[in-house]
Amino acid sequence: DHWYEEEEEIFIHPRDPHKRVDAIASSRHVQVSVGGMLVADTHRPVLLFETGLPTRYYIPREDVRLDLLEPTEHHTGCPYKGTAQYWSVRGEADVPPDIVWSYPKPLPAVGTIKGLLAFYNEAADITVDGERVERPVTPFSTMLKQSSRRGRGPA
Repeated sequence: DHWYEEEEEIFIHPRDPHKRVDAIASSRHVQVSVGGMLVADTHRPVLLFETGLPTRYYIPREDVRLDLLEPTEHHTGCPYKGTAQYWSVRGEADVPPDIVWSYPKPLPAVGTIKGLLAFYNEAADITVDGERVERPVTPFSTMLKQSSRRGRGPA
């Protein structure tokens, strides 16, 4: 079965008309460290602003240490962005699984994030233009802690 709003298929649930998602190309210097290791370093992120969530930094694969990431079977769906696939950081027992994700076929409104990688701000150390971004507390914070204890990623 499929759900539609007019001719467009919708995923998970209908989109809230009071929620907004914007993806904007940037030249800011973004670095991401996980477990003390620098895993991403770019001057060409796409910043994703979504109502009620912290800014997410989507990074080109060429600027990510892919050798440190391991793909997982985890997938999630978002009515604003599409279906995401996930990676975990190899060999980092203290880091929750599935903290890296990408949208291989994002919805048209956020097409600029296609294939780029994002890290949960709640579990990674992110630095923007030399200033460390404070780890936010979101519903994902609790979920990441619980998944770390259970050894599986967020739902």
